[in-house]
Amino acid sequence: MKEVSIVGLDLAKRVFQVHAARSDGSVVLRRKLSRGQVVTFFTELPKCIVAMEACATAHYWAREIGKLGHDVRLIPPAYVKPFVKRQKNDAADAEAIVEAATRPSMRFVVPKTESQQACSMLFRTRDLFVRQRTQLINALRAHLAEHGVIAPQGIASLALLAEIVEDHDTGLDLIVVETARLYLEQIGVLSSRIASLEKALRSEAKRSQSTARLMSMPGMGPITAMAVEAFAPTMVTFRRGRDFAAWLGLVPKQHSSGGKQVLGRTSKMGQRDIRRLLIIGAMTVIRWACRKAPPEHSWLARMLARKPRMLVAIALANKMARSVWAMMTKNEDYKDSALAAA
Repeated sequence: MKEVSIVGLDLAKRVFQVHAARSDGSVVLRRKLSRGQVVTFFTELPKCIVAMEACATAHYWAREIGKLGHDVRLIPPAYVKPFVKRQKNDAADAEAIVEAATRPSMRFVVPKTESQQACSMLFRTRDLFVRQRTQLINALRAHLAEHGVIAPQGIASLALLAEIVEDHDTGLDLIVVETARLYLEQIGVLSSRIASLEKALRSEAKRSQSTARLMSMPGMGPITAMAVEAFAPTMVTFRRGRDFAAWLGLVPKQHSSGGKQVLGRTSKMGQRDIRRLLIIGAMTVIRWACRKAPPEHSWLARMLARKPRMLVAIALANKMARSVWAMMTKNEDYKDSALAAA
């Protein structure tokens, strides 16, 4: 086993596939491991490169195997797929992982820490509860609309719906009233849980110096700052701010050929949570600017004069992403206002 240079590990719930190869690419062994045998196998193995596909459980295994002294590399699954030969199975996947990891131009994913995954769980739980609350509000509005009760969209109209349900003059059937109360009760439970999670996110944001630095930027609140902290790798991974914006999917999608540059719509190929929150923050900045009137010759004023608001928001989110990269790599607070940026 001393001649093993790289190991491809195809992750699973119970049965893991190992493909070990020498430095010249020749196969040393192919083996199936149960979940309990994984750590023992890599403990007995000499230090080498261990490659895996980046997935939900890959970061845990990257930390555990990295503690044993191995060089762990996580590869995006889309970059492994072209190396799968003909039939797809666990053995072919493990071999493809080794092939992909040996490419000199391959891009790797930085393993997340336990604190990052804990923050991401907190963030995703809040996001799930918000979606469930929205579903309940929309369902309640739809059911009441069948009985002639119309209310505006959004949580702001919830108090109005509650008053209508409890108003005896509306003539609603008793079953409708009792069912609507169940909806309102469940919405209230979710709202209290969302509030407690947001409080936890704000307290976590205050503890970290990096998130406090990010919140100095207009349009960047504690939730967005915590999303960057939880989901984004260290900024030194990216060579420049544009690379981080491209990783988020905030750049145009290219379909260029023959020396002719063809740019399409926003790629949306990156981290969805951070991208969505940056666009929401950019829209907040734009609404504030429209009320206060931005400087006449500023970048934002020129863009708003000739482009739709949503397009300007995406462009501003791109600038915010580049600013995030600059602030994190240079350890500096936000200096220049986005409204006056050239």
